[in-house]
Amino acid sequence: MSFLQVDQLPAAGLVAHAASSQEHPAGGGAVCAVRMAQLSGANVHFFTALGRDSIGERSLMELEAHGLDVHVAWRDASTRKGVSMVDPGGDRAITVIGERLQPRGSDPLPWSLLQDCDAVFVSAADPDALQSCRSARVMTATPRVRLINLQIAAVQLDALIRSGLDPGETLPDNLGFPQPRLLIATEGIDGGLCSPGGRFEASPAPGPSIDSYGCGDSFAAGVTVGLAAGLAVREAIRLGADAGACCSTWFGPYPGS
Repeated sequence: MSFLQVDQLPAAGLVAHAASSQEHPAGGGAVCAVRMAQLSGANVHFFTALGRDSIGERSLMELEAHGLDVHVAWRDASTRKGVSMVDPGGDRAITVIGERLQPRGSDPLPWSLLQDCDAVFVSAADPDALQSCRSARVMTATPRVRLINLQIAAVQLDALIRSGLDPGETLPDNLGFPQPRLLIATEGIDGGLCSPGGRFEASPAPGPSIDSYGCGDSFAAGVTVGLAAGLAVREAIRLGADAGACCSTWFGPYPGS
């Protein structure tokens, strides 16, 4: 993913100028995995699919440099690319290029490792992979995993975490799979809603807000780590809210990137 700090977000007929740029492996799964490792200090396994190209190879090296144990299903297709632009006010726009690659249950990956994991967060997987993920003690996911996959897998999630501001993550009244123990919808600076549990507040950022990229995934990481640690739901959500607020204070997907 390319990250650009621009003077204005793209608009028809206008030219935006970038003050700086970075390139890093990103996306919901990668960001959540890195943040889970940072928040917990525990060993984190990251299951993913990458194209067998230079971008895929560089992504593997950087993710391992973040301390993750990366398990890759290599594909002949190109690794998906993307561009995230953020303006001086912290608003962003994202464009993705290419098809999403995701691990499949049929891939020769060490799925049995998940049986010994305290928690797993899923952002992309097919139904067979989702069923393998359910062997972890705590399982959380985002609707970006796609409802049809969750419906076919028919697993019960400990938490389904979504953005309440993203129309693409709107849920139907009838989910078509076992009701998650928690349904959590984030609403940025307005906090969010947990069912059951009611509304929760956002945490104040520990510094100036620079970039909102990864805030939702950092929130999911905090909630997942909190539930794995046996925290009460409100405490796990507070850990997630703190992690999301902290993420807004740096440019790009990871602190120090």
